[in-house]
Amino acid sequence: MKPMTKNMWRDIGHSKGRFIAIILIILLGVLIFVGIKAAGPSLNDSADKTVKDAKLSDVQAYSTTGFTQKDRRLADKVAGAKAELVKFKDVVGGKDQSAVALYGYSKSAKYNKLSLRSGHMPTNSREIVLDELAKENDGYKLGQTYTFSKSANLKHRTYKIVGFADSPMYIDDSTRGSADVGDGTVRYFAYIPQAQMNLKVATMMDVGFSKLQKKSTFSDSYSDAVNRKVTALKREFKSRAKSRTRALLGNSITQLDQQLAKISAAKKQLQAAGQQGGSAADLAGQQNVTLNKEAAKLKTAKTKALAAGETTYTWQDRNDLTGFQAYGESSDRIAAIANVFPVFFFLIAALITFTTITRMVEEARSQIGTFKALGYAKWAIAKNYLAYALTAGLIGTVLGAVIGNTTLPRIVLALYKTYIPLKWVVKFQWGDIGWALLFSMIATVGAAAYVVWRELTEGPAALMRPRSPKSAKRILLERITPLWNRLSFNRKVSYRNLFRFKSRMLMTIIGIAGGTALILTGFGIQDSIAASGSKQYNDIIHYQATVRLRTAGHEDKADQILNNNDQYHSHTDVAANVGDLKANGHQVNDVNIYAPESVSQFKRYVTVRSASTGKSLNLPKNGVVLTEKTADLLHVKVGDKISVTTTDNKQGKAKVTGITENYMGHFMYLSRSSYKQLLNETPTMNTLLVQLNKQTDKQRKSLAHKLINHGGVMGTSYVKDQQTTVTTMSGSLKPVVAIFILLSGILSFVVLYNLTNINVSERIRELSTIKVLGFYDKEVTMYIVRENIVLTIAGIIVGYGVGELLTGYIMQQAATAQVIFPLTIHPTGFVVATILMVVFTAIVMFVTHKRLQRIDMIGALSSNE
Repeated sequence: MKPMTKNMWRDIGHSKGRFIAIILIILLGVLIFVGIKAAGPSLNDSADKTVKDAKLSDVQAYSTTGFTQKDRRLADKVAGAKAELVKFKDVVGGKDQSAVALYGYSKSAKYNKLSLRSGHMPTNSREIVLDELAKENDGYKLGQTYTFSKSANLKHRTYKIVGFADSPMYIDDSTRGSADVGDGTVRYFAYIPQAQMNLKVATMMDVGFSKLQKKSTFSDSYSDAVNRKVTALKREFKSRAKSRTRALLGNSITQLDQQLAKISAAKKQLQAAGQQGGSAADLAGQQNVTLNKEAAKLKTAKTKALAAGETTYTWQDRNDLTGFQAYGESSDRIAAIANVFPVFFFLIAALITFTTITRMVEEARSQIGTFKALGYAKWAIAKNYLAYALTAGLIGTVLGAVIGNTTLPRIVLALYKTYIPLKWVVKFQWGDIGWALLFSMIATVGAAAYVVWRELTEGPAALMRPRSPKSAKRILLERITPLWNRLSFNRKVSYRNLFRFKSRMLMTIIGIAGGTALILTGFGIQDSIAASGSKQYNDIIHYQATVRLRTAGHEDKADQILNNNDQYHSHTDVAANVGDLKANGHQVNDVNIYAPESVSQFKRYVTVRSASTGKSLNLPKNGVVLTEKTADLLHVKVGDKISVTTTDNKQGKAKVTGITENYMGHFMYLSRSSYKQLLNETPTMNTLLVQLNKQTDKQRKSLAHKLINHGGVMGTSYVKDQQTTVTTMSGSLKPVVAIFILLSGILSFVVLYNLTNINVSERIRELSTIKVLGFYDKEVTMYIVRENIVLTIAGIIVGYGVGELLTGYIMQQAATAQVIFPLTIHPTGFVVATILMVVFTAIVMFVTHKRLQRIDMIGALSSNE
């Protein structure tokens, strides 16, 4: 082994603590950087593999009049399409008469294959497979009998439970969507043999595209490709709706028209008879009344037939499936956090590593001078320290990359318990690993190269002598004479030393501030996500339920049910619609449009206040008020105009008169007069915003059930359910945040220990001197501790500010198209961050005290010359 190589290994052996500290700091930085950056892609890849293995269809279509084989062949005309017909309907069943999404099972089905948790698929006509949620939440077991209500209209009402399964159409176990039966909320799905469903035609059509299977479900390219396919399908089915309607209603409408024509002819004859006067006229009048009643009945029947028989299609893709968008947004939030938090974390680690390597080389001045005096070339000398730095950097990077990439994504996947079991896919993120390696090499090899070449510019004689110590200067505190004179000698020395070594002071403050900020950010992420729901449903929304009427303006039955309910408080009527808004080349879809019957009452149910000033906003007679996120996505401000297109194809333009505070969803508020001007129709009150007293889950379910079955209501949506969704969203990030806080704490401790260790090593002669002069061990320790206490306090205070800025930036990046996360950090975060940093400082000071007790004063004070 060459002398220089031997020297490097001796250096590592003599400074094991520093070498290990460098490895640990790099390891932690790379681990969190690579690990968290890999979590988002792993979530997406795992969900993508799960749904692809289950053959989840790319597009799902629903028809009010069903699909025939002609429809399937029409869909197959789109390039690459393969369509499949399915019988589906929402029914009521089970011991609690719950709303159930019922599907017809077919062995030959190619799409949306179930993943069995237990049991088997139906093998005869009287068997049923239930959602795993039915087992977990409602206690159903294999072998039990399951009974549907009569309204389900099935060939049999009772079936034997033979299996429990998961479906790729329902990846989020916290929700199964809504329905217009039962209590309005689907509890679970079920599959029975397709022949058992009394449906003449299929009600659902699944469409898959072979080329799309090569794309990731959550990628932009997949989304764009699916949108193009949906557009192509709509184009193929553009004229199909009319022909389907004519085919279904042709005979019945013709018969009704014929009967109406006969009545019309009879009325003309009676009119002629009535002109004769006398008893004939009286008889004609009576018969005419009867004919008018018959004509009215026939017209009503014709209107109902047209309404029931009119064919309309609903098209959706994977992103429209229940829970699918929430999952994508959840992984996007982690990806957004990963673009900021780990980078800041890694920068702190790299900065401290740079300082450590710099100090190490500067301490070896005399050794470098000796090598230079012995005739070694600059490169030969530099290689010694570059190899040292390279070894530490590579070990830290490799260990951090492997541990981070293989463990953190799996921990995150394991803790995503609100979703169906996913098939884990964790790939090495080579791009992120490459960036981590680059930054690690800059922090280690780069630091060593910079300092070594700087030292090598000096001559051997200068290098073999210790660098002249910095002279003390008067500090600002000294100019405050009354205060300075009251300080002890030890305190004066400590405060002078703080400003004497400015780079050391700066690095310690940065290290402590960085650790504090990272811990605080961990708490801030969780608090801010939770705050979006808290602010929305406490500060903005003041109603507990939304009730949608079947027929606008007919709320008598619903009123009666509500008034007889003990939890009912009050309600207000609104004309509710859904539309797409456009402005400045941007578009926001599915915006909730509310036009209240009474503006004054509406203010008790929804707070409408300026997002910028916080002042209350009035709904204008001409114009609209948009919520903050909606206006932001449209790039509009007060005074700009927007275009509105409702789901029933009503169009208009309106001026934005206000932008209101809002945290979840898209809303547009306007007065009745504005609604009429905008859409050229009088608004009809079709929705009730209901205030309720505290209810149990059972009471909410009971009220919704009564309203749907007896109150002329299409559905009831509870704010409590939306709050639960937000809570679930926040809870899913808790494990990730806990990992952040844990690793931030470890990094903070290692950084603090390393900086204190450097501080002691640099001043060993100084500390030995005051110990020789008779200072006690505690006094020698306090010589260092006083500086650390001041720097810790300063670092914590700076960390508070940096933590808030970092949290705010992360939450801005994590915001979705539907949600705004307000910057929120509860006092708990500040308290925990402070306590942790104080505890770390105390531990480091204790270790330092023990070390200072064992100082070799003679060796430290011996001359280097």
